[in-house]
Amino acid sequence: MTDLIVRKLRFAFASHPVPFVWNETNPAFSSMANAVSFLAIGFEKMIGSMIPEAMPHIGDPAVAEEADAFVRQEGQHAMAHRQHAKGLIKAYPALKETLDSVVAAFDDMTANKPLKYRLAYTADLEATFTPVFKLMLDHDDTLFAPGDDRVASLFLWHFVEEVEHRSSALTIYDAVVDDPWYRMRVAPSIFKHVMGIIRLASEDFNRHVPLSDRKVDAMSTFRIRRRTKALRQRLPFTQVRDDGPFADAFRHLPRRKQLVALSGIVRSQIPGHDPANEQLPALAQEWFDRYGAGYDVTQWYTADRDDERSTAHV
Repeated sequence: MTDLIVRKLRFAFASHPVPFVWNETNPAFSSMANAVSFLAIGFEKMIGSMIPEAMPHIGDPAVAEEADAFVRQEGQHAMAHRQHAKGLIKAYPALKETLDSVVAAFDDMTANKPLKYRLAYTADLEATFTPVFKLMLDHDDTLFAPGDDRVASLFLWHFVEEVEHRSSALTIYDAVVDDPWYRMRVAPSIFKHVMGIIRLASEDFNRHVPLSDRKVDAMSTFRIRRRTKALRQRLPFTQVRDDGPFADAFRHLPRRKQLVALSGIVRSQIPGHDPANEQLPALAQEWFDRYGAGYDVTQWYTADRDDERSTAHV
């Protein structure tokens, strides 16, 4: 029996406007997370089509049950991220075309890439999540806590559930394809595609969201872009659009911990690696415990304050 729990959460994005810079102390992280929201919608739609296609090839009932819970968790994530994106599109209508382009890129993959490639794409990308999200969750006090609690709580929920099902995509891949070397061979093309989606969204953020709202160049995620822009600005007779200053979303995090996350990403692509053996963020277990106790995880940082205010008025 699978240990995965399908949690249906909603984050009140329609209750009031969704700010582009939802963490005022870190505009670069806000922009990067917004791009991840767009990517998640297309990626998880692809997963939703892929798992039913893979099911007839899964002979082990336990793996089939895991696959079913996995795709249902991802479906919940996609719905919540759509509500986040809908809030951004309400403020910046041209971002509807951005979202359509992202979804179309994954629809094209569903239509034109074989099942084993899509399974490898999912397994490769999901394998990186635990080390990356551990870095983020271990520093939630600066990356999430200062921000809009709806957006912060959405990402906390998504990231801890990615930790929860950290081995699911690889388990499904192994049950259907069972070729660790193929997964490693196609990894470069997979991560090129992922970064292409983030680039597409970020470039459109620069075009469609005023600098006064986004505060930084939305391409700050790409270090090579920073170097290229600096070089072009020094060349004579070259006009470079001012998309705002570059900022490193993780500059304040300990360099050693960033290197640990990077080594985890590299390790995750090596045949024989099992995400189940990864070191987990403490916040994930805290989140699961509080969810189990009935805490309002859709307001992770403010629910206690709301309860205190309600008690004070009794």
